Amino acid sequence: MTNPFSLEGKVALVTGANTGLGQGIALALAEAGADIAAAGIVPAEETGEKIKALGRRFLNLEANLISIEPVERLVKDTVAGLGGLDILVNNAGLIRRADAVDFSEKDWDDVMNVNIKSAFFMSQAAGRHFIAQGRGKVINIASMLSFQGGIRVPSYTASKSGIAGITRLLANEWGAKGVNINAIAPGYMATDNTAQLRADEERSKAILDRIPAGRWGVPADLGGTAVFLASAASDYVNGAVIPVDGGWLAR
Repeated sequence: MTNPFSLEGKVALVTGANTGLGQGIALALAEAGADIAAAGIVPAEETGEKIKALGRRFLNLEANLISIEPVERLVKDTVAGLGGLDILVNNAGLIRRADAVDFSEKDWDDVMNVNIKSAFFMSQAAGRHFIAQGRGKVINIASMLSFQGGIRVPSYTASKSGIAGITRLLANEWGAKGVNINAIAPGYMATDNTAQLRADEERSKAILDRIPAGRWGVPADLGGTAVFLASAASDYVNGAVIPVDGGWLAR
């Protein structure tokens, strides 16, 4: 029987793959057989070296997704450089922290532009390609704040709630066209975005006390779910937002 989790011969475009969760996802997809295009402001050199060491092809694409200007180019360059596109991972994201009464318009706009606006238009550009070829996978990166309100991150909460909604909408529109759109909602992960939280001993302890697994997650923890959603194993999964949170939401 063919391995339904194999990504041999597939091409994935991963935004924000230079570090953290994006790097972990890109490496997991490559380990499952996919060639990887990485898009972001910072060149994903370390990611590329690790992917090439696995015997996979790698394409670095520099782009600032605070605007949608690069979106069409990223899809076209991936297809031209790697011979196709089968998987899109919308991972690029920003977070800005301040009390809601003090939150600035710039911090609102910057986060919303990257986290939801560019993610939607990346999905649209890749979706046109996927619909034309009759198949494709979109994986959005949601958050615990797709389910909860959080504190001091109003634009992040709004954007990640929006990601959950857009994931469902696109699944409704494209599900019959051979395209699967799902999201992963990471729990509290040890990345640059959570450095402030982890440095606050009281806040970090409160978070760890609620996580049944008893630890912060690491980027590799998302790998299995990402491979599942990118592969034929998930062909009948559409519009799902899957928590990978060590049990946080179960509390």
